[in-house]
Amino acid sequence: MNKMAAQTYIAISELHPNFSHPKVTGIIIWKSDVKSFPDRKNIGSDRFTFGFTIKDSPDFFINVAAWGNDGYINGLSNSFYIGECVTVENPLVVNKDPEKERFCPTTPSLYRLLVTEAHSQVYLCADMDTIDKLLPLICLPVKDSRDFYSLGDIVANGQRLDGTVINILAAVKLIGEPKQFTTSDGRKGQRLEVKLFDDSVSSFPLVCWDREVIQLVQTLIPKETVLFIADAKISFDSFRNGMAATVNSKTIITTWLCCVVFVSAVESITDVCTVKQLKQKAWESPEPFFGITYSFISKLDLDSSASKVIKTRCSRCKFQVTEDAQSCTNQLCPGWDQPFSASTGFDLLVDFTDHTGTLQACTLRSPVAENMLGCTTEEFTSFTDDERTAMKWKFLLERCKIYVKILPSTKMRTGIKGMVLACSLADPGEVKQHMSALLQ
Repeated sequence: MNKMAAQTYIAISELHPNFSHPKVTGIIIWKSDVKSFPDRKNIGSDRFTFGFTIKDSPDFFINVAAWGNDGYINGLSNSFYIGECVTVENPLVVNKDPEKERFCPTTPSLYRLLVTEAHSQVYLCADMDTIDKLLPLICLPVKDSRDFYSLGDIVANGQRLDGTVINILAAVKLIGEPKQFTTSDGRKGQRLEVKLFDDSVSSFPLVCWDREVIQLVQTLIPKETVLFIADAKISFDSFRNGMAATVNSKTIITTWLCCVVFVSAVESITDVCTVKQLKQKAWESPEPFFGITYSFISKLDLDSSASKVIKTRCSRCKFQVTEDAQSCTNQLCPGWDQPFSASTGFDLLVDFTDHTGTLQACTLRSPVAENMLGCTTEEFTSFTDDERTAMKWKFLLERCKIYVKILPSTKMRTGIKGMVLACSLADPGEVKQHMSALLQ
């Protein structure tokens, strides 16, 4: 019986306004707060509405808008939450309205769904086969998982990103307490701030205003959850004298566990390039991009003094400081008015070379360097000179599989900058396969 019921669902990709009594199922990936507007047809009364987005496959999702009276809309809104699977029966399938689309996520569908009490039903999905198929979709970002800014990218770009909408990949560091407030016209509101971090920035603010988003965020586990935040608004916060991100009506948040996400993010990089191709793409495109190169490491100064291999940097602006520093010496540090914090780790510049050329001075930092070298900074400082040299020659002039992020030249930075995201000795068979394809 369940399997027969599942077959009556129409895929979101196949929806069309001509369908009679359509029945759609999906997992909720976005949901708005309930809002009210004066009813033009019934003077003195209000119409209520809220929206949600459902996804039924990796590539297709659609926005749904529900309209009705206070009791119906608030009751419906309270009956399901982000991450739950719902069935939508007999919605009206209509063409997108550009004006209304400004206040909900961007979707690949040509249509949107309208739900009313008189004609439609929305209820939690009870078919376990369907639920099992839908649940994994909650972990798939709605944008290309390689298309994101790190927090370091945001800080480095500074006010040039003011007012832009971007994707962010970062981990949850701290979840603040929700603060209630009342506006000058008597409307009640709430605000919650999340502190994000990654391997380049120790603390970055994400501000949430909607009750639905706040409820979602409060379920996250700090230092164990990573967020892919699609379409976050970036602005300059004059009070903090730094950049901040805001969740708005178009933002969709996808959550991962830390132990999964960084492997997933690197494994999502599939483009194999020669050094020449990396350079050419960097000059042609102003945006950061990712790639894999099978190259020889031609410079790796592990046998330099420890101070040239291991460095201490301000956790906020990444400016290099002395190991015993009590404050950041960077006059433009965004955390100048906050307690000072610093992190110590591997901090190297490496060159890698293939038959097409050399990419110089690519950054190799912790924790990537620790994974590559197989030791911590504490263990490295205890090594003898001979042991450090032996470690160097394990990689130097050896063919490696290098995952790299390329930052093209900008007005603020001349020359191409490479960041090593992962590096390991390459499998000869894999090298032969990819190099043959590149030479064709």
